[in-house]
Amino acid sequence: MLALGGLLWIGVRRGGIPAALFVPRAADWWIDPLAGVGAAAVLLFTWWVARLIPLARELEATLRERLGPLTLGEAYGLALLSGIAEEVFFRGAMQPAWGFLLATVIFAALHSGRGRAMALWTSSALAAGAVLGALVLWRGGLFAPIVCHVLVNAVQLRRLLVDKPAADAATPPAA
Repeated sequence: MLALGGLLWIGVRRGGIPAALFVPRAADWWIDPLAGVGAAAVLLFTWWVARLIPLARELEATLRERLGPLTLGEAYGLALLSGIAEEVFFRGAMQPAWGFLLATVIFAALHSGRGRAMALWTSSALAAGAVLGALVLWRGGLFAPIVCHVLVNAVQLRRLLVDKPAADAATPPAA
């Protein structure tokens, strides 16, 4: 629904949905995927360092619990769908209409919850939203931020599945 709402918003504001929003420019097409991968590497490295803080590990446990059991395919599907939908809505529709700052703050606010650990999630979403928004400002389209967002979500969701505590991993899923 988020992606459809974003596409509708874009279509109404622009009188259509330009292919250039999703397809890198032909002359320098390779910059967008590399920029997306590079930005994802920076965000993932930053989180890897943050995991040294107990609060970050508490956040991961909270997210793991809230996600519940996922297969690897479900995790990758969730990463793909959420990355595309959120970029279409926040960076494709909201950022051009309301600006970089407001789109970034609203993106972060929607990644929130109760408790100190969830406040860490909100602040990391604020930083990630700023990186994703900056990619749009730099490249003019959604290809680079979609690549970045999908990669970050895929790596993080896979890691949450793989790094389950031994007790969780030994418990068979409910039928």
